[in-house]
Amino acid sequence: MKSNLVFDKEYKVWLADLKAKVRNAQIKAAVKVNSEMLSFYWELGADIVAKQANTKWGGGFLIQLSKDLTAEFSDMKGFSLRNLKYIKQWYQFYSRGNAISQQPVGLIGQQAVAQLPINRIIQKSVGQFVQQAVAQITQIPWGHNIAIITKCKNIKEAIYYVQKTITHNWSRSVLVHQIEWGLFKREGKAVNNFSLTLPKPQSDLAKQTLKDPYIFDFLRLTEEYNEKDMENALIEHIAKFLLELGTGFSYVGRQIPLRVGESEFYIDLLFYHIKLRCYIVIELKTVVFQPEFAGKLNFYITAVDRQLRSEFDQPTVGIIICKTKDKVVAEYALSDIHKPIGVSEYQLTHSLPKKFKSNLPTIKQIEKELSKSTNKIKK
Repeated sequence: MKSNLVFDKEYKVWLADLKAKVRNAQIKAAVKVNSEMLSFYWELGADIVAKQANTKWGGGFLIQLSKDLTAEFSDMKGFSLRNLKYIKQWYQFYSRGNAISQQPVGLIGQQAVAQLPINRIIQKSVGQFVQQAVAQITQIPWGHNIAIITKCKNIKEAIYYVQKTITHNWSRSVLVHQIEWGLFKREGKAVNNFSLTLPKPQSDLAKQTLKDPYIFDFLRLTEEYNEKDMENALIEHIAKFLLELGTGFSYVGRQIPLRVGESEFYIDLLFYHIKLRCYIVIELKTVVFQPEFAGKLNFYITAVDRQLRSEFDQPTVGIIICKTKDKVVAEYALSDIHKPIGVSEYQLTHSLPKKFKSNLPTIKQIEKELSKSTNKIKK
């Protein structure tokens, strides 16, 4: 028999709030457990490196250590030989003496250091940068850490992806995707006039939202395609397109009509950015950038500002994504534009799935076979 409380509004509101608190407590507990375990991994990595350098235990040291720890803690999966090697690699990656001294200490805030129980670790770490790095790398799951150290070339790049993972709560698959497609090198690189057209906090954030180039690896377009084909393909894969655009983009619509005077115009793609709190107009061009593209987009931005933008919205931002661009031409085109506009390129990847690629001969194999055939004919 159901209690009357099921229908009590005050009880339902209180229950919903209580459930949210329980979930929040579960998340905090999981994060704390993860941080404690990774703090232990860091100390273990330091010990392994020190023992291998200062003892004569030989090459079988890690194998024996794995057997002994696994036998004692059979319910834990972290003591396999493979994982012990990752722990050692993880420690060595972030404790490179020469590399550390060249990194800017301010990359990671002091507040994160104070929040984690790493006093013992700090005694073993090399320099202040490592102390700060440990405070952040222990906040993300171990699988994420392995992906980062095995795919990143240096500490600066690794910390960039650690911070992005913490900020955006990336899954491991999203993290790997972003690393493999070089977000570190592409983010904030587009030609833009944001510093001149937006106030400081807004301009900095707007710059970070741009990439150059954008990589559309999820499209399957023929050699001959136009803006409409591109737009249709992007909409078909809107979820992946939003992932490539970056965090904060919310899709509004395509071919949005704007009535100006007696004429009607259509915006290629319209988005709203949650963090920037503004509309973003995207124009797709399958040709090299032309100066007149900026003028047309400037017109569209003005129309959106006057017809769609509310008093609570920030100024509308425009992005031109074209096949290629001359950087100097793009800078000239934006120099006297008073609306915020960025210009980026896109790249299409036409890679085949691995299951098909493995069955096809490589160029070298084809050339080798042709060479054999040619030699036979000569004989």
